[in-house]
Amino acid sequence: MYDVIVVGSGAAGMTAALCTAQHGLRTLVIEKAEHFGGSTARSGGGIWVPNNHVLAGAGQADSPELAATYLEHIAGDVPAELREAFLDAGPAMLAFVCAHTPLKFRWVREYADYYPEAPGGQPRGRSVEPLPFNTRLLGEEIKDLEPPYVPTPAGIVITQTDYRWLTLIGRHPRGLLTAAKVFARRFLPGRRLTMGQALAAGLRAGLKAQNVEIRLNTAMTDLHYENGRVAGVVVGDRLITATHVVLASGGFEHNEQLRKQHQDIGTEWTVGALANTGDGIEAGVRAGAATGLMDEAWWGPSVPLPRGPYFLLAERSLPGCVLVDGTGRRFVNEAAPYIDVVHAMTGKTWLVFDHAYRSRYPFCGLPPRRPLPRRWQDAVLTAPSLDDLAQQADLPELTETVRRFNTLAVDGDDTDFHRGDSAYDRYYGDPRNRPNPNLAPLMTAPFYAVKIVPGDLGTKGGLRTDSRARVLREDGSVIEGLYAAGNTSALVMGHTYAGAGATLGPAMTFGYLAGLDITGGTR
Repeated sequence: MYDVIVVGSGAAGMTAALCTAQHGLRTLVIEKAEHFGGSTARSGGGIWVPNNHVLAGAGQADSPELAATYLEHIAGDVPAELREAFLDAGPAMLAFVCAHTPLKFRWVREYADYYPEAPGGQPRGRSVEPLPFNTRLLGEEIKDLEPPYVPTPAGIVITQTDYRWLTLIGRHPRGLLTAAKVFARRFLPGRRLTMGQALAAGLRAGLKAQNVEIRLNTAMTDLHYENGRVAGVVVGDRLITATHVVLASGGFEHNEQLRKQHQDIGTEWTVGALANTGDGIEAGVRAGAATGLMDEAWWGPSVPLPRGPYFLLAERSLPGCVLVDGTGRRFVNEAAPYIDVVHAMTGKTWLVFDHAYRSRYPFCGLPPRRPLPRRWQDAVLTAPSLDDLAQQADLPELTETVRRFNTLAVDGDDTDFHRGDSAYDRYYGDPRNRPNPNLAPLMTAPFYAVKIVPGDLGTKGGLRTDSRARVLREDGSVIEGLYAAGNTSALVMGHTYAGAGATLGPAMTFGYLAGLDITGGTR
């Protein structure tokens, strides 16, 4: 008999478990996969929590009022009580994690909120990331950590801050300096982890210090009920009882049936953890829970490569490329927040760029100037002229689109879609490209067209909860004993995306709120 069972070992689940264990409750974490960490370990590890102590320590001014104004403006369709709970508890959550794990964080300097010009938005950003984590702090269990989404050579670890400048390694002195710094980390004593790997490992180290077990290869098959309340979980033919259950088992991105039912899309373009098949959501629905945002995901334009989808982050913001639809017309600001780019997609989509772009910038993990692999031939077309490329890809409007774009790029003013106007656009731009860091004409052969698909970091719809992370029925009543956080719940970001880490920040905060409600603790 446990006091608390947490289903799922991502950041939401481990934060909830850390909170309940710290308050003296007997807590068990069960994980379906053979590794812990889930999609958190595959992520960039950024945390978007306004007005936190890390920002204050870095001299980045913020306030609850600014943050509330911003969230109300971009996510006004989300219940106010959820927004308020997140903004109120988020700073305390981050301080709690820092106090009870080896994790330390720093501000991702200048990484703007995704809508920095909106009321309350921050052009210099609110995102924080974990400092490099020494694996010796976790010991033998490091072997059980979910592998990263994009593996790097042994000993090479990259932070979010590094990534920005590494995209400019062929263009800016800070790119070379960053590469040297990354290389030098190889010689530090002990193995280091960064981004989501560091966050997941650090949270696990905190749980280990509290003697909390994470039971791997343990899939919940249903919830258990006694006297009208949730009282444990069923694992195959076994019953594990508890007075409270926290569902934090991720979204349903790898559940073909649910994705086709709610999103009219399959599972092949997600980068979420393979174990995320919606088990917690389906169990909650069987218990009578209401759901919300089931049509939504943490969308992002992606390239369907043979090894799996590559989520485009910086590539579409850099000068010398355009996104076009199935006719060859531009349809969006290429540098817009990735969720907005996919919301604007209506069918076939291509990223078109020229040889100058390829010579200057990395693409899908490849350094500048390296030929694109032949095995990518199903996703990449190459031609000696724009007319030839338009014919190959059946894009009748492409040549005229590029002609128009080139005129705007030379002037440095995208009057069609305003690329480069926002501080967010410029974060992943090229500061040495003038007059606009996001705009350059496509002039140099050969030309490339790369297929773009609606990929995602995971789904963001799930069980409806209240401000204490308790799961709700359709009538608004509480399912006693049951909580949800992270992508298992209908998230506080609604249909939008506030900034880098707006996945993990709310996930951890509502995991923390679940823990506080269970324990009767205070922030």
